[in-house]
Amino acid sequence: MTLKAVLFDFNGVIIDDETIHQELIDEILILENLRPLDSEYNQFCLGRSDRHCLTNILNKRGRIVIDDYLDKLIETKAKLYKNKIVNLEKLPIYHDVIDSLPSLKQDNLLIGIVSGALRSEIELILETSQISPYFQVIISGDEIKTSKPNPEGYLLAVERLNLAYPTVNIKPENCLVIEDSFAGIQAAKNAGMQVVGLAHTYPVHMLQRQANWAVDYLNELEWQRIKSVFAGECYTTN
Repeated sequence: MTLKAVLFDFNGVIIDDETIHQELIDEILILENLRPLDSEYNQFCLGRSDRHCLTNILNKRGRIVIDDYLDKLIETKAKLYKNKIVNLEKLPIYHDVIDSLPSLKQDNLLIGIVSGALRSEIELILETSQISPYFQVIISGDEIKTSKPNPEGYLLAVERLNLAYPTVNIKPENCLVIEDSFAGIQAAKNAGMQVVGLAHTYPVHMLQRQANWAVDYLNELEWQRIKSVFAGECYTTN
């Protein structure tokens, strides 16, 4: 077994925009005449798609919404997000992650994103920060039916990479996932992948209980040790 691909979550891993998303979800709820609660956002939204987030919050409040109405809420939030991002003086990018991309590419590793965020949001950030060329696959929240911790997104990434690079013959066990949320970590594990927990959202000691590795910053990760583990030369203690 060898390491062939590194798959990144997006919100909370590549960009520090979780507070922006919470502000916008709160704004949507206020428009729906509902009072936002931090506890509900943490329970239903962290690491999950907007559809999962809004559906579960609204259902908990006794609102049953049809898909068309939910689509309009998500579209409204997407427009608010774009407006917010384009008016920022500086993108809140995690440079410890961005700085790792050239070396991963140099090692001939395929790189992807698996996120509950909308494709339009992901592409906006990648293009604005000029890092689009590093990614060979993007799986977004508007093209999968289920949200993390379901492994659908990660398994679809493997399928798409194999279609694009059939000679590489990627399997889930050839993939390393970089995640910041418990739902994301569980999704990767459910897909049969090993996971690095990145302490951008939760303290590193909490991620150590869930992930194969946990670090405060990605540049602290011992990539040679990771490759040795994938090659079967040593084993993690988690």
